[in-house]
Amino acid sequence: MKIDRLIGILSILLHEEKTTAPELAERFEVSRRTINRDIEDLCRAGIPIVTSQGTGGGISIMDGYRMDRTILTSKDMQMILAGLRSLDSVSGSSYYRQLMEKIQAGSSEFISGRDSVLIDLSSWYRESLAPKMELIQDAIALNKTLRFRYYSPAGDTDREIEPYYLVFKWSSWYVYGFCLLRKDFRLFKLNRMDAIVHGSGFEKRTEIPLPDLSNEKVFPSKEKVKAVFDPSLKWRLIEEYGADCYQVLPDGNLLFEHDYSDDEGLLAWMLSCRDLVTVIEPDHIRKELGRIASDIAKKYADMEGKN
Repeated sequence: MKIDRLIGILSILLHEEKTTAPELAERFEVSRRTINRDIEDLCRAGIPIVTSQGTGGGISIMDGYRMDRTILTSKDMQMILAGLRSLDSVSGSSYYRQLMEKIQAGSSEFISGRDSVLIDLSSWYRESLAPKMELIQDAIALNKTLRFRYYSPAGDTDREIEPYYLVFKWSSWYVYGFCLLRKDFRLFKLNRMDAIVHGSGFEKRTEIPLPDLSNEKVFPSKEKVKAVFDPSLKWRLIEEYGADCYQVLPDGNLLFEHDYSDDEGLLAWMLSCRDLVTVIEPDHIRKELGRIASDIAKKYADMEGKN
């Protein structure tokens, strides 16, 4: 990615007296023309880079600005490397690992101490996630549509989108793009996508709104749930909603009140708590839980009867 390469070039220039375009081109495995464009971009960003021709020439940061080489502190570099390491955790190639090695090679004296931030974005699905992400990144870079089968609570559909962003949010990966079926921008969860292939080329739209990833937008409040939890589930309430999400009742049970956006999600959560929760409100959720519990009991009773 270009931004990664720019960071790498800047790191080298900050910690080496001088380098050359051929050296940078070989180091980052791109053409000299690409390196020249990168140097121009860094200059436009306000980095005082000078180039000199002939024997002993090369690329360096202007002498008068050597005191500004602390623009990136050791902590800054550690955070950059932590970010690259997190991307490497879901990468299907060695790109990010090689980039980290290049940055560290030019900053060995600058980076001190051991890594203190380790981020793994791969969750349980690294084997299936990495090839999907690589395919999507290629489609974004090449302006190719993506065709895939999508599985959602509303049913299975065949989709084709113009992809624009890979998004990590709510502990999952998504692709954000313009859906040709719905004629609007949508988020698609990678774990629900199957049979992904590149489609035809497309021209990027002139206006691409950034995805609104606020909880209020994606999970709008529908109603309030009120439930009483057994004290043994205190850890779960704190983990998912924070230490101030409940009140301790005189009998030691925990009164929980919170907004929710989706009946199915709430039902699944309550059922996962087994008989250690009692829903008080809303009424239709309490009745639906009773119906589901009766159906489950009947199903297993019938199985026992057949045996």
